[in-house]
Amino acid sequence: MTVHAGPEAPEAGGLLETAALQAEIDAAAQAGGGTVVVRSGVHRTGALRLRSHVELHLEAGARLEFVPDPDLYPPVEARWEGAPSLIHSPCLYAGGETDVAITGLGTIDGQGQRWWDTFRDDREALAYPRPTLIGLHGCERVTIRDVSLRDSPAWTVHPLLCQDVSVTGVRITNPPDSPNTDGINPESCRNVRISDCHIDVGDDCITIKSGTESSPERVPCENITITGCTMVHGHGGVVIGSEMSGGVRNVVITGCVFQGTDRGIRIKSRRGRGGTVEDIRVTNLVMTDVMCPIVVNPHYFCGPDGDEPRVGDRSAHPVDDSTPVFRRIHLAHITARGVHAAAGHIFGLPEQPLTELTLDDIAVSFAADAVPGRPAMADGVDLMVRQGFHLGNVADSDLSRVRVDGADGPAFHVEDSPTLRREEVGSDGDGD
Repeated sequence: MTVHAGPEAPEAGGLLETAALQAEIDAAAQAGGGTVVVRSGVHRTGALRLRSHVELHLEAGARLEFVPDPDLYPPVEARWEGAPSLIHSPCLYAGGETDVAITGLGTIDGQGQRWWDTFRDDREALAYPRPTLIGLHGCERVTIRDVSLRDSPAWTVHPLLCQDVSVTGVRITNPPDSPNTDGINPESCRNVRISDCHIDVGDDCITIKSGTESSPERVPCENITITGCTMVHGHGGVVIGSEMSGGVRNVVITGCVFQGTDRGIRIKSRRGRGGTVEDIRVTNLVMTDVMCPIVVNPHYFCGPDGDEPRVGDRSAHPVDDSTPVFRRIHLAHITARGVHAAAGHIFGLPEQPLTELTLDDIAVSFAADAVPGRPAMADGVDLMVRQGFHLGNVADSDLSRVRVDGADGPAFHVEDSPTLRREEVGSDGDGD
């Protein structure tokens, strides 16, 4: 079944098409599945619910504009920052569906400016957290392909507790100063493929998450591949955490370009979260104009309970189920040029060192006009500029063919890491 939704060219600012579009989606689902084609032109709408076996296809020139009226986004149960919560319905929402697809060369516009202004100026005016642009909760076999996504009210693509998710050829554009407008955030998902996307956003470009200590389910995010993507601006290129209580494992990141992101590869958590990050393979990346290319931070202090004294404490604590674990993280064949703050900030906890880390064939050089910055958001991390790698509480790990050019001072600052092995490390700075 194929349905062509909307008039040929509706006028911008016209009547809402929410009811008509939803009726076409529901009719296709009741017929056993099919394609709902959104024709070229501007279509103003509120939240839409996607259904099983239905493809929402936006023709070239089609534009879905989601009107920023909170009443058009009734609350749904989801997670917000890793904890169970009622949120305003995502603009495009699917819950418990199978074979859901969003495709085409059209544009999905979240009209986020009013949501961002309210968040900045009077966030108490919102009864629930802001909508995501695409929210997929408990779904199987999800495809998002070729569409352009812009001005999301909050996170742009959020698959939660999903299996078999493919995001391919998608263009995501949110202003650099837009709050919490992450690009693609798979959370507690299995078998996710993200490829050939261009992501330019106001927060992390891609973030892999698995809930917090407040989540009733401890479901890992696992079997994730990220290939052939370009990532611009944003706080991080590819990020794991800080919501990682369910664990993150089996992640491959390869063949990507980062430009102007605050950080490149970034892993973050804190005491109290628990969870294990393991078996992460990162290869063949090029970064330019980044603040810090590689960050592993177990003292991340943002968000709920981030101000607890144990979060920033650098002394050893008892190990229990709430202690985060980082292990078997391998990064190779990475070039980072025009770096500002530091080559890397890589730390484990004194009671739970980062183990089986590999850095191989890494080349870092600094910007001539480097701007000071904090490599990691943690207590005790000062502003830095043109600093080398800072490592601590790293065990049974190997650094080889790592070069740092133009550092002001040593290429490596290593503490409490007696079993860290360094081979063939070079630098043209003031020491190594």
